[in-house]
Amino acid sequence: MREVAAGVLEVRVGFVNMHIVVVDDGLVLVDTGLPGRTATVLRALADTRRAVGDITTILVTHQHMDHVGGLAELGRRSGARVVAHALDVPVITGARPPALKPVQKLAGLLVKDPEPAPVDEVLTADGPVSVPGFRAFHSPGHTPGHVSYLLDRAGGVLFTGDAAGGGGRGAVRATPRAMTDDPAAARTSIARLAELDFDVAVFGHGPAVRGRAVDRFRDLAARNRARG
Repeated sequence: MREVAAGVLEVRVGFVNMHIVVVDDGLVLVDTGLPGRTATVLRALADTRRAVGDITTILVTHQHMDHVGGLAELGRRSGARVVAHALDVPVITGARPPALKPVQKLAGLLVKDPEPAPVDEVLTADGPVSVPGFRAFHSPGHTPGHVSYLLDRAGGVLFTGDAAGGGGRGAVRATPRAMTDDPAAARTSIARLAELDFDVAVFGHGPAVRGRAVDRFRDLAARNRARG
């Protein structure tokens, strides 16, 4: 676990990052990691002298099992409010099976399916969510209902989920095509995120970028445009 911005802690859960954000009335989680790894999250909470009951809200970036794997258990144990986009909600709640790419089907042989979880706040538009200081931005492509969240703190902290990934030496990379539902929509989402203003970006996969992180998104958007 490491602090990537003031009161923003990054926790490695298997091969994915999830984030704990300290807010005035407790804690906000952004995603919950892989199924069966809740103990990792609980240890991280204990390291910060917090408990699961301090979690007030869970912000979901998207439906994939490595991001919602602990959602049902952590939501149940904390009583936290769960926030997700309407287009991904049916998969998260179990009302509809996920549409998996071949590589995701292969991964499913190694990791158990996440338990369906209820969603309390269903997003249908960009803008503020129920947690003060956070705004949601629909960033489809990786999944139809993918959402990135911008926190008004430390010059702006963007929780990118899998709209993009962290690369080496502060670079920002596109999510692999093999894991992306709609590559064209994903490129459009990168361009939209590049229009925001933020100093720090954190990712589901890859290291955080600090110091005018938005410029790295603008670089990626420019490369996408050049490729056509």
